Amino acid sequence: MLFCHQKQELKEFEAIKEFYNPIQPTVKAENTDIFYHEIRPNKKIEDFVYCFWQLKTKQALAKPYVYSVVSDGCIDIFFNHNRPSENFVMGFCRKYAEFSIGKEFDYIGIRFLPSAFSLLFGIDAKLLSNRSQDLKNVLPDFSAWISKVVKASLPFEKVAGHLNMQLGKVLNKRELKFDQRFFSSLHLIFQKNGFLDTEKDLDTGLSPRQLRRIFNYYIGTTPKAFSNVVRFQHILSAKASNQSLKANKLYFDVGFFDQAHFIKNFKTFYGVTPSEAFR
Repeated sequence: MLFCHQKQELKEFEAIKEFYNPIQPTVKAENTDIFYHEIRPNKKIEDFVYCFWQLKTKQALAKPYVYSVVSDGCIDIFFNHNRPSENFVMGFCRKYAEFSIGKEFDYIGIRFLPSAFSLLFGIDAKLLSNRSQDLKNVLPDFSAWISKVVKASLPFEKVAGHLNMQLGKVLNKRELKFDQRFFSSLHLIFQKNGFLDTEKDLDTGLSPRQLRRIFNYYIGTTPKAFSNVVRFQHILSAKASNQSLKANKLYFDVGFFDQAHFIKNFKTFYGVTPSEAFR
């Protein structure tokens, strides 16, 4: 790999947050007994963490809640606020995932920007892809820290403050090194909103095989699969409605050749059709 100095690395890396804002669907308005909230990280780690999030019930639900996670290209650490020793990591997902999380819950999580988790912790993202697993099997020290420091009595804002400080310490100890050609490819994908031929358009001096290997390490998937998620997220970030999708044909702008193709692709990443998602 070609390595650059840490200052230059950070300069290249910090641009990710300007290009990419991973979106997860908010809790539906009719679910008044469920609360979802995000807190942005402090300035020191804002290039690595998109947000800290909390999903909790205000009171016991009538039936177990099924939480849907859409594809966003990110890796999340999350834990049970009431039992912090129950902590997990969720890798890159090629399609939406559903979890039945009970009638009462309080989960807090860290959503890392693409490639940030591997940079901070030196973990091969491919080993985490398409599944959730115990954090202690991946980052035992961080898992133990969560179990020790996080208390059920602490409000979310205080927990986020602790997470900010701990991730800042991780960053201080980490010598960040990466291939600048990887970041050139990543930026091009963002600039094109995921609509490009990754075999031809990502001409950064790396062979397709090398590029797949590096993307698998930092992102957890191939350039093509990641581009498809970026394209999907671009549709979400446009805050489209059923009416505007039909009128403006936004999906044509990012390479879908017809509406049926778009709907099938959207359902893979979101779990429902656009008409159901945007109603």
